[in-house]
Order: sequence, then structure tokens, then C-alpha cells
Amino acid sequence: MAAIVALGVALPLAAPTAAQDEAEISFGFWGDPAEFDAYEGLQEQFEAANPDIAVESQYTPGQGDFQTKIATSFGAGNPPDVFLINFRRFGQYAATGALEPLGPRFRESPALNPDDFYPQPIEAFTFDGELTCVPQNISSLVVYYNVDLFAAAGVPLPRDGWTWDEFLQAAIALTKDVDGDGFVDQYGVGLEPSLIRYTPFIWQAGGELVDDVDNPTRLALDTPEAKAGIQFVVDLSLKHEVVPTEPEVLAEDDQSRFMNGTTAMLFQSRRATTTLREIDAFQWDVAGLPAGPAGATTVLHSDAFCMASSAEDKDAAWRFIEYAVGPEGQKALAATGRTVPSLRPVAESPAFLPSTEPGSSLAALGGLLPPANAAVFLETIPQIRRVPNISTWPEVEEAFNTTLGRAFYGEISIDDAIAVAEERSEDAFARAAERG
Repeated sequence: MAAIVALGVALPLAAPTAAQDEAEISFGFWGDPAEFDAYEGLQEQFEAANPDIAVESQYTPGQGDFQTKIATSFGAGNPPDVFLINFRRFGQYAATGALEPLGPRFRESPALNPDDFYPQPIEAFTFDGELTCVPQNISSLVVYYNVDLFAAAGVPLPRDGWTWDEFLQAAIALTKDVDGDGFVDQYGVGLEPSLIRYTPFIWQAGGELVDDVDNPTRLALDTPEAKAGIQFVVDLSLKHEVVPTEPEVLAEDDQSRFMNGTTAMLFQSRRATTTLREIDAFQWDVAGLPAGPAGATTVLHSDAFCMASSAEDKDAAWRFIEYAVGPEGQKALAATGRTVPSLRPVAESPAFLPSTEPGSSLAALGGLLPPANAAVFLETIPQIRRVPNISTWPEVEEAFNTTLGRAFYGEISIDDAIAVAEERSEDAFARAAERG
């Protein structure tokens, strides 16, 4: 060594340790441009706090395309290390061992307290007795409404505890031929005819969607109560004509119609808020669902961060999830309007329910970002119920949507739609039961 130094021979230097030590993980998610911005912001905030981990975004704009992409990636053996998914969709991956159960890490995390999370989404993402994915949010289905259209029509604003009849009368009064050309150009309601929209009305009529939410073996729609809930929804289209026709919805979706002021009420979860905040032409707010004969019930909307069991660096993937569902991550997402935090201390703080007290940041901006009645998302949590999370649930939903969806537009009777949906879903329930 002394001789080498004496000859002036340069020794090779060790490569920088930062590059060697930096972990890389991939994160898959979907959403509209406003949601993309929300998750990109979360990723940047995480990387600033964790410079030894780089996160590669795998973004897909549409939900359907995202579901296809995730399924394809698992089939090809290269899924993202971490991805967001709704509780109605994760069972198909959990049942095959494609997901890393996160319950042990969740319970042992020094940064998280399981008791601080709302129990409904924790239950929804529990599969075979173990928490599989960690929920980022808990949302009920609510009614977004155009305050200006209500005022112009002299219709009372939705109130806590409003009824089906009050909702219907408002929808009828707000459905108008504004320009007098003989065609309706302002509708009272935007309501997608899908299982997740029908279900609260089935429950509120005293019916059930399935025979057992934990171990379902069949749809339970062929009862007077369930049919009454379905009939109420179908009547909005065929009898009262307060929703756009199918060709109109195909030409312009319900959310776009709400945003341009041609639909007065929109049924959606919290995820619409980020995009709806782009509205500057009118004032809008949210209300809980109207209550039916059996009371007020709403349906859970919740997404979670899942880890693929094939992730190479599970510790790095967990650190990202731990941050995203922890106080800082949930505050960041709540600030965008995207989520109702699943972490109770954040949901019940100014991070979700901002203050307009003198000196607060929002007071300086002139008030709250909409919706003003954001508290409704927390007030309706006790009314939340979930649908099953079995491995074949997407197939059950497809059987429901392709039949009851057609009944909504009068192409098939309710009785025939129920019979076909139950028949088409039998095999899916049977295969889920076989998997355990």
C-alpha cells in the first residue's frame, strides 16, 4: 500500500452510499386530475420526510382501467408494491395470497394506534380474520346539492332527517324545462343505477342485499322490503322522470351535469369533493341521505393502501403506508378535500373540519372551502353499513348492475331483473365459499 501511494497511483473510491441505500417502491392509484394532484402531493411530502425511499407513481385516470391494470399486473407477476383499492375489490387478491397481511405491522407500529381508527373500514378490510390493507378513509354516500338552484325554485334545503317524500318533492320541483323548448334541461337528481347506489334504499326500506354480510351465499332481493327500495329508485327514472335518460348520461355524466348546474342533486361519496371545489358559478353543499321507512342508513365507501406480497422491499413499502395512513399523511389528503380520514383524531380536527376563527388560515381566505356541512360525513358514520368483501364480489356487483341497471331504464321488469341477478350471481357466491 505504501508503495502504491508513493507511486501516486489513485485508489478507486467507494460508490456513494446514498444511491446504494435508497429504496425504490411503486405506488398504483387512480382518479381524476384533482385526485392525481392530491396523491402526488402525498408522495412528495413522504419523500421529503424519508429521503432514503423513492416512490414511483403508477397512475391510471379511470377506475375501470385501473381495475383492469391491477388485475393484469398481478397476472403477469409485476403488481405495484403498494396500491389503493376499494374494500369491495380487494378480496379477489387477498383470497389468493397476493396481498401481504398488514395487521401485524399495523398493531406493532409505534406511529399508529389501532384504537384511533374508525372500526367500520378496519372491519371492511379484514379478510379471514386478519387486517389485510390499512384504510385511508371512511365516507358515507351523501347528497351533494346546488344551493342556488334550491333557492331559485323556492325549495327548502335538505335538512337532517329529511324523508324520502321530501327528497322526492324537491327532485320533482327541481326538474325543469328552463328554456321552454319542451325538453327537460335541468334535472333534480343524478344517481348512477348501480348496486352501491341502490343498496341504501334497500336497507332503508327494511330489506337486505345479501343473506349474511360476513358469509353471503346469495342475493336477498326477492322480498317485499327489498323490492320496495328498488322500486323507489326505479320510479325516479320511469315514473317521476327526475333523472337524465340513459342517452343523456352517456353524452354527459352525472358529475359533469352537477358541475355545470344542470342537475340539482348528486349522489356521491367524499371523493367528489376535490373536483367539485373547482366550481365557481354557484354555491353547493352536502346532506345525509333521506331516510326511508326503516330509518336512515348509508353505505360505506372506503379505500385502503394494500401491499403486494411480491414487494421486494416490504419494510420500505410499509413505511410509505404507515406515513400515508398516519397523522401527517391523512392531514395532507384531508386538506385536498379527497378523504374523510379513517384516523379519528384527524377527522375530528381542523384538518378535516377547518376553523374560521379569527387568525385561522381559512378565515384569511374568507371562509370555509366547500362543503360547509362537512360534519355530515362524521355525523352519518353511525349509520354506515358495508357490503361483503368476498373474493368474487366484483362478479356479484356485475350481475346486479347489468340487470337492475337495465330495470332503471325500463328495459326489464324489477321482478325479472331480480331473478336474473340472483341466478347470474349464484356461481360467484359458490366459488367464494369454496375458497373460504
